[in-house]
Amino acid sequence: MLFQTILTSIALVLSLGAQAQPRGDDVILEMSQAFKRADRKKLSQLLPQARGHALEPWAAYWELRARLEEAPAQDVQDFFTRYAGTYQEDRLRNDWLLLLGTRRDWSGFSAEYPKFRMNDDSQVRCYALLIEHMNGGASRAGLADEVRRLWYAQHEAGEACALAAERLLAEREGTQRLSPPDIWRKARLSMEANRPRAVARAVTVVAPEALGMLAEIQASPARFLAGKVIAVTRQRKEIIMLGLIKLASSDADSAAYQLENKWGPQLTAEERNWVWGVIGRQVAIRLTGDAMVHFDKVTRDADLSQDMLAWKVRAALRAGAQPRWPAVLSAIDAMEEGPRRDSTWVYWKARALKARAAAARTDTAIGTDAAQAQALLESIASPRGFYEQLASEELGRKISTPPRPAPLTAEEREAARRNPSLVRGLQAIALGLRSEGVREWNYGANLAKQGGMSERELLAAAQFACDREVWDRCINTSERTRTEVDFEQRFPMPFRDAVLKRTREIALDPAYVYGLIRQESRFIMDARSGVGASGLMQVMPATARWTARKIGLSGFTTDKITDRDTNIAIGTAYLKLVLDDFAGSLPLAAAAYNAGPGRPRNWRNGPVLEAAIWAENVPFNETRDYVKKVLSNTTNYAALISGQPQSLKARLGFVGPRDASTPEPSRDLP
Repeated sequence: MLFQTILTSIALVLSLGAQAQPRGDDVILEMSQAFKRADRKKLSQLLPQARGHALEPWAAYWELRARLEEAPAQDVQDFFTRYAGTYQEDRLRNDWLLLLGTRRDWSGFSAEYPKFRMNDDSQVRCYALLIEHMNGGASRAGLADEVRRLWYAQHEAGEACALAAERLLAEREGTQRLSPPDIWRKARLSMEANRPRAVARAVTVVAPEALGMLAEIQASPARFLAGKVIAVTRQRKEIIMLGLIKLASSDADSAAYQLENKWGPQLTAEERNWVWGVIGRQVAIRLTGDAMVHFDKVTRDADLSQDMLAWKVRAALRAGAQPRWPAVLSAIDAMEEGPRRDSTWVYWKARALKARAAAARTDTAIGTDAAQAQALLESIASPRGFYEQLASEELGRKISTPPRPAPLTAEEREAARRNPSLVRGLQAIALGLRSEGVREWNYGANLAKQGGMSERELLAAAQFACDREVWDRCINTSERTRTEVDFEQRFPMPFRDAVLKRTREIALDPAYVYGLIRQESRFIMDARSGVGASGLMQVMPATARWTARKIGLSGFTTDKITDRDTNIAIGTAYLKLVLDDFAGSLPLAAAAYNAGPGRPRNWRNGPVLEAAIWAENVPFNETRDYVKKVLSNTTNYAALISGQPQSLKARLGFVGPRDASTPEPSRDLP
């Protein structure tokens, strides 16, 4: 049935897409704006004019979504029927399921949930688990674990998962239940992440009578902890812990003093370990002291959260001239299986094992650790990413471009061009509805998760986007393949003549520029970030004005930032100035381009480190990821441009305090 509806949708899209629709385009754009304004009357007036347009499913979705809370159930069902098999059908079903859950319409929810194809909304999933539990599924293995995992992963106070957690807490028998420590753990994690609403929701579930004390903590943790409260009950201990966690977020030294001199004896070993982990994480993130002083007071790494363990590894790597390899190894071994399989921790565990093998005194110990390190490195070694490339080099292999897969056939290309979600996605993007187009495209590409799109089909879809010069969809779709890998798709070089000409003029490595643009904008010329950066190289207006003056670019105004050649000229000039300011260090310059030059100047202070260790300790998640991806991209672009094997390690080098022999940094560099 689904296959037939998809075929029908294909025919509809192809027939409609072939028509010239200038007025229809205007209607779609008007409806998009009306939806953003929640103008239900305008949406209803315009919908008849959108009938027959290739993006009609979006128009109909906006109109119904705007009035969904008051819409008759029949209107919803009619929409599902009319747009069966489309992204919009599944998107509206997601919205409808959330509404049914909020209304506690469990029978209606149960009827619709099996038809939900995306099934990637944690709130919807928690409602489904709650209903399963209420219908006698309390004995199913893994139900409580799934609720716990979804709830812990939520950033805000999601109602559905909290409701499911509350239900499982009330369960008095069986293994599929949550315990009070599970709920308090959610409160701890939320307090550490500074999510007060999520903290309050968790405390409401487990101990609503403690909300008054929680309010005092949120107002002033230092004042609360200085009071006469005594940690005599489990509830009181947990509240004290929330106070210490809150205090540590602003004053780690005071929290350490309080724990060591007042509260430590009143807490359990697990509770003390958790707070020491929080304090160690805060010190590690701020790069203001020796975080290992605090992590060393943890008596059992298994008591720490996954984020604390990650920061313990980073702090141990940064601990001095030589990493604290035993601490690296113990923290990684304490991680849950999922995080432990991440290439970051696979690589550093392998390095720790190699170091232990080098220090071992017996052949057996040397051989065992060396063999395990070799196996770990082999498991991730490839040109795909930062640690994958480092693993390859650790095994003695340079980074080369993998062989291209067999060329796409005409049939494979045609199938991609006939995919309704891909067609609508590109049409929406071309019309300026990038957010809608990306979601529509991803829906089509994500069918791979359901066994509906093979790797060859993904390559064909990526090529469809490449041919239309929609580079972000080209790259992101190509990156989904695992065995059929086409690096020319994954690392395209649009505007090659302009980039190569400009980089030759200012003596800048074109591979570095391409690596940065790929990460900054995915080659979207009109890309705009949430903070106002624009164009291919995502230049801020103030930075653009400063750079234009610096390089003597006359007649520049900020409305020209998205012009291709202007953006490349200003972006590369600024990148060169930053690179020179950091004495040619690619990692430091990448960090400065992303986070501003002032921060990396501070982050480099401390011991001289392998740049990989330094990058892993960058305290901003976005910048840490950015630096690693830009350097990995650069290495792959260099392999493509030169046709020769490359070294990521050579590009990384070492990072430490500024050498006295190097010129003072430019203080006016924005």
